[in-house]
Amino acid sequence: MSSLFPGLSEADMKYFMLISQTALHIVVILLLASIALRLANKAIRLFKGYMLSRVDNNSIELNRIETLGNVFRYIFSVIITIVAGMLMLSELGISIAPILATAGVAGIAIGFGAQSLIKDYFNGFFLLLEDQIRQGDVVNVAGIGGLVEEITLRHVKLRDYDGNVHYIPNGQITTVTNMSREFAFSVIDVRVANRQNVDEVMALMQDIAKRLRENPVFKDKIIDDLEMAGVEKLEDTASIVRGRIKVKPLAQWDVKREFLRLLKTAFDDHHIEFPYPHMVMYPGQDKNGGVQPMHIAQEAGK
Repeated sequence: MSSLFPGLSEADMKYFMLISQTALHIVVILLLASIALRLANKAIRLFKGYMLSRVDNNSIELNRIETLGNVFRYIFSVIITIVAGMLMLSELGISIAPILATAGVAGIAIGFGAQSLIKDYFNGFFLLLEDQIRQGDVVNVAGIGGLVEEITLRHVKLRDYDGNVHYIPNGQITTVTNMSREFAFSVIDVRVANRQNVDEVMALMQDIAKRLRENPVFKDKIIDDLEMAGVEKLEDTASIVRGRIKVKPLAQWDVKREFLRLLKTAFDDHHIEFPYPHMVMYPGQDKNGGVQPMHIAQEAGK
């Protein structure tokens, strides 16, 4: 070897060989990291293709799958980059043990200080992975309901009926009530005075539901006929009649409003009375079962 480089001493040759070997190892590490990144990206593309083959051409589903793909790509990139960096530092003679120890201590400190942030990211990842929430859904999370305008690994952005925007950290979401999946029910509770005929009320509700299904504005929103539950509850002054209509997602409120509008008109036409607060005065009985008359007088000037 010294004959190839006559101007170099034996020590210089050993140093040159060491540098060459280190450079070669670093090149190999970079090459393997590049291959690992390519394989990870290919696996993610295969995953996306598999998921896309199982869904319709729906922009919301496509966005969700694209978001998941970006999340996986970011995670794999960070892991491969960190591992490759550690190996290269080791090849350069820099001990990674103190770095790992420092990173461990710093990680613990950061973990205690930012555990809510970490929880947000973990919850957000599983919200996306399990398809619990999509953009455009109407949900109730953390006691707040509204339209989902944006969902990220960090938070869910909701806009309520008043137009207020709520940013809810994913770590605060323990239960998701999604009102936008597959179908919904317009649940209708009708309060009528106790002296009214509930059979007549139920017949009117059935007739209104039939007319609603024939309405060109609402017929495509309604999936099935009115399901009459019957008298749900008896109160002091009212009987509550319950029914529900199976509708498409997000149509439950429009269908219910129109149903109640038609029901109010029908009640007016058939002179069916809604309950109103009233009080019955009972003077009691004496020992013989007699009832003392009550004298009601109006004071002067009133």
